[in-house]
Amino acid sequence: MAIAHQSLHNGKSANGMATTPDHFDVVVVGGFGHVGLPLAVSLAGRGRQVCALDINAEVGKTILQGKVPFKEEGCEPVLRAALAAGTFHTSLDIATVGRADVVIIVIGTPVDRHLNPEFEQVWGLLTSLAPYLVDGQLLVLRSTVYPGTTERLQRELNALGKKVDVAFCPERIAEGKAMEELVTLPQLIGSEKPEVLARCRELFAPLSTDVVELSPLEAELAKLFTNTWRYTLFAAANQFYMLANDHGADFYRIHHAMTHNYPRAAAMPQAGFAAGPCLFKDAMQLAAFNNNRFYLGHAAMLVNEGLPNYLIGRLKLRYDLSTMTIGVLGMAFKANSDDKRESLSYKLRKILAFECGAVICSDAYIAEPDFVSAEELIQRCDVIVLGTPHAEYRNLKIPDSKIVVDIWNLWGDGCVL
Repeated sequence: MAIAHQSLHNGKSANGMATTPDHFDVVVVGGFGHVGLPLAVSLAGRGRQVCALDINAEVGKTILQGKVPFKEEGCEPVLRAALAAGTFHTSLDIATVGRADVVIIVIGTPVDRHLNPEFEQVWGLLTSLAPYLVDGQLLVLRSTVYPGTTERLQRELNALGKKVDVAFCPERIAEGKAMEELVTLPQLIGSEKPEVLARCRELFAPLSTDVVELSPLEAELAKLFTNTWRYTLFAAANQFYMLANDHGADFYRIHHAMTHNYPRAAAMPQAGFAAGPCLFKDAMQLAAFNNNRFYLGHAAMLVNEGLPNYLIGRLKLRYDLSTMTIGVLGMAFKANSDDKRESLSYKLRKILAFECGAVICSDAYIAEPDFVSAEELIQRCDVIVLGTPHAEYRNLKIPDSKIVVDIWNLWGDGCVL
């Protein structure tokens, strides 16, 4: 994450020039994104002096206009109020981190094409930040990291002579619900030092006093375990769907029978694409941490990543796809979101481009040059695959002559292929 030496600021002086406080309570590195911006806005909305630091000048300008550059329920009113109160600021200048009591880093550890964790972004960011960090600061890692990263980061800073405390306090929000969940979910705080735990409690006190104290490694694993648990639950549902479908049974009739007034099966999710920037990646990080002896995680990956291929394979058994136009309705990685990162709808489109005559895509929240409206997609396509169950699609009228693949059961008719 290379941050330029430029600045964007909120506020005006008497002569019309941009002004900014000499000191911040919090600087959020990666503060223009899905995790960083809601956190920065929430803290600023509760009276803290906060600066969101990031690299995209155009996005920064959009934010200073009081507009959130992605779909996040309830964020814009709080952003506008914080801008008006002079508690929220933005910057592209990496030196800004030296003017804060607390620096929160929102940057994860991705996996490469071989499913191994990549550390270059974290260490590259540390190298960039280190000259500007000052003694006495608290450095908080907020995004998922490979286990052991917090302690190693502390050692690296110590070796550089920086008297900065490092803690791991993972985000736990669902995209689109951040403003609600930041103040309703407990905060996990990870450090070996009582005084650092106390600083973390004070940091998050405006949002929640419900905190759980852990060691850094425990906090890192808690985050990875949570996402991997959800990923394996989705894999179980998808595997059950495939098993039932292979034998001509409707998974959704079975799902209803399992979960109806039966609390021990209430947690069983429905089938669907398990995707996005976290779940797959975190399962693979956990596998790498355990020397690739995480058989449950690898099995979940094979099931979830294989679902698009499975659906197309079943369609090929019944239809000559090479002569057909197929539409993918919904391209975001989850319902009612505009986030397309790691969406399996794009994987589905890639496979269909090879297998069928033509592919048409649409999304209620994502605009791309070749996307069409949902109505046009329905009119032009022989087969309609529901990629993302956006609420806007619930009342669509689809002619009986169309072949519909509703893996999510949005329309309530099951999905037997």
